[in-house]
Amino acid sequence: MKALILFIFFASCHAQQGSKESASPLPLFHGIENEVNSDVTFDEDILLIADRRTSSLRMTRPDQVPDNRLDDETASYQEGYIQALIDENYFELLVRVYVPKPGVVYIYNLPKDDRIRKSIIAFVQDLPGITEVHVVDEPPPDVVAKTEQLKEVRPHIKGVWFPETTVLFPPIIANPHEPVYSVAYRWGDAVIANNQIAVSLGDVFPLFRWFEVGRWKGDLQIDIAACMWADFNMHPKIHPNDEWAELVNTDYLLSIPFSYAVDAWAFRFRIYHISSHLGDEFMVNNPNILRLNPSFEAIEILGSYQATLAFRLYGGPGFIINSDPSYPMKQFYVEYGFEWRFMVLRHHYHSLYGAPFLAIDMQQWQVAGWTPSLTIMAGYEWSKLLNAGRKVRLFFEYHNGYSEGQFFTNRTDYIAIRVSWGF
Repeated sequence: MKALILFIFFASCHAQQGSKESASPLPLFHGIENEVNSDVTFDEDILLIADRRTSSLRMTRPDQVPDNRLDDETASYQEGYIQALIDENYFELLVRVYVPKPGVVYIYNLPKDDRIRKSIIAFVQDLPGITEVHVVDEPPPDVVAKTEQLKEVRPHIKGVWFPETTVLFPPIIANPHEPVYSVAYRWGDAVIANNQIAVSLGDVFPLFRWFEVGRWKGDLQIDIAACMWADFNMHPKIHPNDEWAELVNTDYLLSIPFSYAVDAWAFRFRIYHISSHLGDEFMVNNPNILRLNPSFEAIEILGSYQATLAFRLYGGPGFIINSDPSYPMKQFYVEYGFEWRFMVLRHHYHSLYGAPFLAIDMQQWQVAGWTPSLTIMAGYEWSKLLNAGRKVRLFFEYHNGYSEGQFFTNRTDYIAIRVSWGF
């Protein structure tokens, strides 16, 4: 409850600040207008600022171009400009644009993933000088003819290697064991440590994405995901060598996820291995604790529905294929929850999107008697693209449920503050 109260206070303060920021006009060069000894050089659509006092050269971001900068440009110029920006941020999706007259943009070849479609449309709408954006299924006949000629010269497979911009199945941000880079400080955990630092090092590495797969013409992607989670007791009661922190537990994950997305739906099937190991300092300081080997392999099927751009529901079962005899695991578990982002703001000065979020994740494992394990996360996230790409998140966390490692079936609760980086 403390975390939720602090989050509401944080969100209300930011909403007031965000409203002022959105209402204020965007200057040509924010923070430069008061520098008397500055030269501004215009070179087509590239704006360069030379500061005599610092002898520095800075290039502005595309959305800091004044609104009227592109009004007098030709349609072909705008088409190339917009296509270049889309290729820079969404290259692997092969999205194309057509500009019949200045300010009017037609977008085609959009992905079936509704979340990414809306992200691309919002990206184009935010560009200067754009008055209309239309989504069409087919390009004009003259564009089709040019495309067919290009296919004859440069054939390509119906997919893309290493699609780094987005993932088809967004991560479950409130799942304590989702691969991500993060660091947190926790209070109140009676199982691992009352005061601890929890660190995770992990990521999802996209390998290949197929386009227009199956009856629904969705996208299919295969990834590799890996992560390490480590818990450090910051004030061990037993510290014969004057340690100020001891490593209590480390978990390792390796998985191969297959994701499929079409319209507002996304699905993830993954096979994964997870193992847990007690820390050396913890075992030396606690010789009476017998080390077990909670290691297992499992498969999991989750479905996700993006009800709106702000609200997402997900859920699905998992099945444990094999577990270590020293720590036998019963076969089934389920996971479900939701994520809610609201008051999405565009930070023009930093060229970032930001939004407060609330995420709740529930898990029930057969090995723990189907008792629910609850995790609540509430905070703020920043990203370069709307609802896509990697994000920085700063949030409060409350957990009431299963512990970690060989203490998994022990129930605990704690509060934490965490910062993370990932999808």
